[in-house]
Amino acid sequence: MSFADLALGQHADRVHDHWWWRPGWRVGRRFYAFHVTFEDQPELYRLADSYRSALAAAPPATLIPDQWLHLTMQGIGFIDETSDATLAAIIEEAGKQLTQLPVVAVEFGKIVVADEAIVMPALPAEPLQRLRAATRTAIGHLVGEDQVPENPSRYRPHVSVAYLTTDGPSEPYVQAVQSVAPEPATVSISHVDLIEMHRDRRMYEWQVVARMPLARL
Repeated sequence: MSFADLALGQHADRVHDHWWWRPGWRVGRRFYAFHVTFEDQPELYRLADSYRSALAAAPPATLIPDQWLHLTMQGIGFIDETSDATLAAIIEEAGKQLTQLPVVAVEFGKIVVADEAIVMPALPAEPLQRLRAATRTAIGHLVGEDQVPENPSRYRPHVSVAYLTTDGPSEPYVQAVQSVAPEPATVSISHVDLIEMHRDRRMYEWQVVARMPLARL
């Protein structure tokens, strides 16, 4: 079961290799998306490292280093299908939308073994859902609401700590992450990034194209 289908504290029964090539993706192709990235967030790094260390006892997985920890928010489209003018307009509109929303404080702690990834849900989810809605509104103003990718009803904000690389039962991963009980981490989110990303090396890597600050009320 995917993370969107799992209740908090519930785990998938089986896991699958995350790194299959989804439609449109290939080595060398780049994608624009809105993400929350985490520079200088030692509490989040501490929590993620607790789970990464525990996973050393489980079957192999792609452990995500601090540099590439992220909170997926909203895809835009492949670079070769998005004009510079459209991208600039989305950046401008998203900046206007996001600057009206306050800085968000969320907590990470619980861990969920989903079908392709091991993730930490962000709680409460509602402030992050509002941030995502703002990015969707910005994209929709430029390309039409019916052209905005991804299903908003299935969005659950989270940070992945590992991607699964084999097919099989989830139990070894569940046992590994349940062997530790680290203190939760509270993270302040003050901006949303528009990034240019790829997955050429079995890791989501990116460069920031534009950073959009939230309001400091």
